[in-house]
Amino acid sequence: MEDNKVESGSYLILIASLVFILICILLDKPLYFGFAGAVAFTVPVLIKKGYDIRTLNSFMLNGIKGCSRLMVIILLTGIAVSIWLASGVVPTLIYYGFEYIKHANYLLVCFAAAAVVAVVTGTSIGTISTIGIALLGIGKGFEIPAHIVLGAVVSGAFFADRTSPISGIVNITLKTVNIKYRDYIISILETLMPPAVITAAVYYFLGRGYMSVVNPERIAEFQHSIGSSFVVSPFILLLPLAVIILSLFGINIIFNMSIGIFGGAILSKFLQNNTVPEVIQYIISGYHPRTGIGELNEILRGGGILSMVELLLILSGAVALNSLLEGANMISPIIQGAVKNVKSKVSMICRTAALSSLITIITCDQVLGVIILGKILQNKFETFGISKIKLARTIADSGTAIAPLIPWNVNSIIILAITGIPTMQYAPYALMCYLLPFMTILFSLFKEKPCFRSV
Repeated sequence: MEDNKVESGSYLILIASLVFILICILLDKPLYFGFAGAVAFTVPVLIKKGYDIRTLNSFMLNGIKGCSRLMVIILLTGIAVSIWLASGVVPTLIYYGFEYIKHANYLLVCFAAAAVVAVVTGTSIGTISTIGIALLGIGKGFEIPAHIVLGAVVSGAFFADRTSPISGIVNITLKTVNIKYRDYIISILETLMPPAVITAAVYYFLGRGYMSVVNPERIAEFQHSIGSSFVVSPFILLLPLAVIILSLFGINIIFNMSIGIFGGAILSKFLQNNTVPEVIQYIISGYHPRTGIGELNEILRGGGILSMVELLLILSGAVALNSLLEGANMISPIIQGAVKNVKSKVSMICRTAALSSLITIITCDQVLGVIILGKILQNKFETFGISKIKLARTIADSGTAIAPLIPWNVNSIIILAITGIPTMQYAPYALMCYLLPFMTILFSLFKEKPCFRSV
């Protein structure tokens, strides 16, 4: 009875929440104001529907507590970026990157390198905050617009959330739908390879236009400045290599990031001759180099705990709102109603892709969509004789894939905090994120046999 009370106001709350968020985007205000407004609107509505304030507070507090691990990872990401800059890890990657990549098609290299690292490490955000920072720095040295480079990096980095056997979102998908990784990856490759080839081709042709603008003298100046400001050595690269190897062995991501930060702090103190107070300052407020070249200073600055404070406020607001929606069972009735009259396999898959995308847009993260759709739609897919593997693939190709394209999504906000580049600038160049939903719908149209039933 309580669920029926809430269902009547579900659409109103969801629309109002999106309006608050969009107003913040249009007025260029921090998104946490939008989430605060959405929560302030939702709570009185739910109280009128029969929920007491203590229950609603419990929903929100439990949701935020359950998100504490992600908050720790976000803080560690801010620290890791600043420490890997100060320790010489990122400058060394950029230094050698200038040397070995200056004659290559750089956008294609960014896409391929990010994809490989993402699959190996199992984390899209971790890929962007490590090799992604280096690739952006090299790209700026080559005078390629940073938002275009970031689009290519994002396209490759989010391979992790769909394919990596050690990715958290992949393992949540497998567990929720109850399938094996081997079966999942075989199915995923069907809809992954065509977009990957198309994306690589587009980056190749787009990248050709920037190969002629590489200025060897400017690159040499950057390399000289890096070599003068930092101790540069191939041995420094053993640290990121160790982090990648530990990821391969499935080491806990927080422990692994902590090792990377500790190793970076040691290099910063004893190799780059930074003092302990300076290292602490970098951890808190980020790294700000003095290389003598303004452009290079911009490339090599960033990170720090303070850079993540706004993100943590946004995440807290998003989690509080999501916890209210989930606790009041407001999303499930909408899903049930959306698939109630589906009569064909194609329609079932297309509608699942649309719902997965919608939930990612509404809830600001991929996880809730995976869990809700993975549980609710299993029986529906079975009714139509569609494999659970295709349910997992459809979710991965849609809601999971589009996450970095949504300005208020947690992934997009973290990317902004790491790189300083807004979603609307890099999103047009993150081609894989667009092509994957299109490909899964295209496959359903041509590969699923017609199947009409009364459900």
